[in-house]
Amino acid sequence: MTQELDDSYDVVVVGGGAAGLNGALMLARSRRSVVVVDAGEPRNAPAEGVHGLLARDGVPPGELLARGREEVRGYGGHVVTGEVTAARRDGDRFTVALADGREVRARRLLVTTGLVDELPEIPGLRDRWGKDVLHCPYCHGWEVRDRAIGVLLTGPVSVHQALMFRQLSDDVVLFAHTSPRPAGEEAEQLAARGIRVVPGEVASLEVADDRLVGVRLGDGAVFAREALAVGPRVVARADFLADLGLKAVEHPKGIGEHVPAEPTGLTEVPGVWVAGNVTDPSAQVGASAAAGALAGAHINGDLVMEETRRAVDALRDPFSARSEAAVAELVAGDRRHGL
Repeated sequence: MTQELDDSYDVVVVGGGAAGLNGALMLARSRRSVVVVDAGEPRNAPAEGVHGLLARDGVPPGELLARGREEVRGYGGHVVTGEVTAARRDGDRFTVALADGREVRARRLLVTTGLVDELPEIPGLRDRWGKDVLHCPYCHGWEVRDRAIGVLLTGPVSVHQALMFRQLSDDVVLFAHTSPRPAGEEAEQLAARGIRVVPGEVASLEVADDRLVGVRLGDGAVFAREALAVGPRVVARADFLADLGLKAVEHPKGIGEHVPAEPTGLTEVPGVWVAGNVTDPSAQVGASAAAGALAGAHINGDLVMEETRRAVDALRDPFSARSEAAVAELVAGDRRHGL
């Protein structure tokens, strides 16, 4: 596996998860020069398997990504390990800077850097994250069906989360923790579904034989639980986009930050697309991969139209400086692909 970067690409993909790799796959299959720069910190790394993904249900996250990298390289795409620290506009292109000092230029950017989960500071919780401390009923719910499930009240979607896990088990408890107890319609919904609300701050998790066995409150009371659902605040990995005037904003659902974009992934900054959890925090692996493919297709289409405009200019005035530059770039692109 090479870690060498060319000086310039049609597209630099920042982030090598499902969204980034599928976007790169679409671009490479369209004979675009593309590189995926990945820091190697996938959000789902703690999980044993990826679920809800047709024909690949249960595949370990690392195996899925390894296969994706192989497929991208099979079509001539590059995948390198590195952390992108900055991106700036450089004329009609972008310059992307890596932490190790390398730089690479691109005509377009696809950002698929995902999110960081800000977990509550409860002893034992982080160690169980992705095992029996969960957040998504579709990703991990089947694996904890019919067990004693706790839900930690952390934000505006926690009651909905409790109702979703109630579909999987008759024994669901909502721990109010440091939040006010639900009231009004939410309290009525919980009562109607038989979900008990336990007041009091959660002090720690009880673990035995490498599995969750209980939730301990500050007063010492322990509630036997085999799984705990937590809805963490999420923060988009997007600081490196600041020089482009693009930054993460609060998500409408109040769950954290994301980078807003059009349905195709195009952001407010021309030439920059996003896909996956960095823009859609609730997207599972399949949805993220599909969003990456959609963004990749639209990036290719955008490049086709740019090249067509330049080719038309060259046809109309083959001796203009602009046309000469356009022809040179088209020739260079053909050479990159061995034409």
